[in-house]
Amino acid sequence: MQRIGMVIRVKPEKLEEYKRLHAQPWPGVLETLHRVGVRNYSIFQHADLLFGYLEFQGESWEEAQKAIAADPVTQAWWKLTDPCQEPLPSAREGEWWARMEQVFLME
Repeated sequence: MQRIGMVIRVKPEKLEEYKRLHAQPWPGVLETLHRVGVRNYSIFQHADLLFGYLEFQGESWEEAQKAIAADPVTQAWWKLTDPCQEPLPSAREGEWWARMEQVFLME
């Protein structure tokens, strides 16, 4: 199992819309995430930052991301959620949510 933390900026004028969308996520989006091995996915908000945490139970996170991106329902969902977000300047080339380094774990 791989733990993944990531961060992105939420546009302040879009925060309420983003929260409204995530209060009732589309079942098809959740099914795709589950199918590729995503578990325990949470998104937290502080000021204009969103912190996402998930656990990945699969062989390749890169392949899972490709499968998620290829899903038509997820693509439609992203058309609503992406305008609410803005990648951080520190995000790598082509990265939407910036991956974070895990520096501590207590189990």
